[in-house]
Amino acid sequence: MITLTTYAWVPDFAAPLMRAFRVRWALEEAGLPYAVRTVALGPEQRSPEHLARQPFGQAPAIEEDGLVLFESGAIALYVAEKTGTLLPRDRIGRERATAWVFAALNSVEIWIQQLASLDFFHAKEEWTKDFRPQIEKLVHDRLDLLEKALGGKDYLEGTFTVGDLMMTDVLRILDHTNIVAAYPRLSAYKQRCQARPAFKRAMTAQREGFQKAA
Repeated sequence: MITLTTYAWVPDFAAPLMRAFRVRWALEEAGLPYAVRTVALGPEQRSPEHLARQPFGQAPAIEEDGLVLFESGAIALYVAEKTGTLLPRDRIGRERATAWVFAALNSVEIWIQQLASLDFFHAKEEWTKDFRPQIEKLVHDRLDLLEKALGGKDYLEGTFTVGDLMMTDVLRILDHTNIVAAYPRLSAYKQRCQARPAFKRAMTAQREGFQKAA
C-alpha cells in the first residue's frame, strides 16, 4: 500500500491548497487505498527521517515497495502510470497528457504561485504595490493562452487526464481572486474537473485530516 506523507497541520487558508491534495486526488481517481503519515511544520521537517523522504523538507512524499518518491507532479504521474488511469492508452495521448503536467507546473504555476505568495504573505508591504500588477499581468497572459489551447473541448486533450488534474489544482491557487472567472471557458473547465467524485473525496480527506490535528 502507498503511504502518503503530508503535513500534520497547516493554517486554514492553506489547508485546501496543500500539494498533497494532488496526490490524494490522483489516488482517488485510480481507486488506490493509501495510508497517511504526517510531519509537523518546524524542526521535524529537517529531521534525517523526513529528509530521506523529501530532500527539501517539504510535502508530499510517498513510499511503496521500496520506492520513495517526492514532488507532486512526479507522484501523480507514477499513480497514473501504475494503474493505467489518467493516461490515454495510445503513445501520443500519453505523451501529450504528460506534457500538460509539466506545463501546469512550469508554465502556469510559476506565475500563479508568485501572485498567491504576494497576496497571502506580503499584501501589506509597500513594495508589492508596483510588483503585484506586473505578476498579475503575466498570470492573465498565461490564462489567456491556456484558454485558447483548451478551445471548445471539455478537457485539454479531450478526455480527463493527469494533465487536467494538475492544471486544475494549479488554477485553484487563484480561488482567493476572481481572475479565473474572467475566462468563461477556463472557469467552466475548472468547475467540470472539480465536480468529479474523486476530487470531492480527496478534498474531504484533506480537510478532515487537518481538522483532526487542529
